Amino acid sequence: MEINYSKKVANYLLDISAVKFSPKDPFTWASGIISPIYTDNRMTIAYPTIRKNIADGLSELIISNYPDVEIIGGVATAGIPHAAFVSDRMNKPMIYVRSKAKDHGSKHQIEGAQVDNKKLVLIDDLISTGGSVLAAARTVQEAGANVLGIVSIFSYELSAAEKNFSAAGLSFKSLTTYSQLIEAAIDRGELKETEIETLREWQKDQNSWRS
Repeated sequence: MEINYSKKVANYLLDISAVKFSPKDPFTWASGIISPIYTDNRMTIAYPTIRKNIADGLSELIISNYPDVEIIGGVATAGIPHAAFVSDRMNKPMIYVRSKAKDHGSKHQIEGAQVDNKKLVLIDDLISTGGSVLAAARTVQEAGANVLGIVSIFSYELSAAEKNFSAAGLSFKSLTTYSQLIEAAIDRGELKETEIETLREWQKDQNSWRS
């Protein structure tokens, strides 16, 4: 039986308070975007049942969309544990990609399997603008890998991400999205009407919220 991971994962994130809504006192991201929502998917690794279901969902995303994958990659740091869970389920070699090369020892930026001429999928915990995971993709491409695509637990559905992935010639798939998360929160009665309106306005135009 097919499992609706989108709804299930959205509810998991709400269950463990990995998602925080604050329309009246919004968060500021490193990019300068002011956001009424903050998502901390690192919390998911603390819950065995949740991380298992996420790994199952990510594995299905990969099998369905990138069936020729040979190596599973994790983006440091939040993507690493999920890549480990998925590579174990799929019985595939694994790598992880640092944000920059080590300044000592081997000075590697890519750790694990050899990626040259290999088909690879990268995993990150979430997609906002796509900057960090696309930087990781460029790193493994420069090392000779064929990056088939990127998968994540969650996507904010920002137009900037669509633009950046298109420019890089890469696709991405997520288990759940901003829209699905909002709908789950509404179904649970966790948002007021005014908050829903603000959250949907932000979804349409994040740039107007920049600091």
